[in-house]
Amino acid sequence: MTTRERAEISQVWELVAPVAAEEGMEVVEIQCRHEGGRGGRVLRIYLDKEGGPNLDELSRVSRQVSDLLDVHDPVVGPYVLEVSSPGINRPLKRREHFARFVGKRVRVRTQDMIGGRKSFLGMLKEVTEDSIVIDQEKNEFRIPLALIDKANYEHDWGSSKGP
Repeated sequence: MTTRERAEISQVWELVAPVAAEEGMEVVEIQCRHEGGRGGRVLRIYLDKEGGPNLDELSRVSRQVSDLLDVHDPVVGPYVLEVSSPGINRPLKRREHFARFVGKRVRVRTQDMIGGRKSFLGMLKEVTEDSIVIDQEKNEFRIPLALIDKANYEHDWGSSKGP
């Protein structure tokens, strides 16, 4: 991702977060990707809330966000806007996201080796200012947030409890 693309996403996040918060939602992830089949870029905004957002809420936020983006124009060039829920195995991007899932199963991939591995699947035991602790097969791994490449909640389909 280029510096310009990071700046665009950061500006979009700043515009979208207050709108989402007014609707009782949080921004989970924002992506802006080139997709050849669609003839340009797609700006995807993933929103979530306890129990998950419904279609009416997502549509309402989408209209508000579209108006804001038209006024502030943070994304250079044409794009298609998509506003949706992240799904059951939602990504975890920020410390606050991880904090909501303490006691739940998560999957984490790191940039560098930690304890001889880069991939972890286990119960999220703790979240600190700069790291998380995962219990995987009775081994605890402290993973610095700065080293996390990708992470998501892993729904336990054998359990009736949701995130």
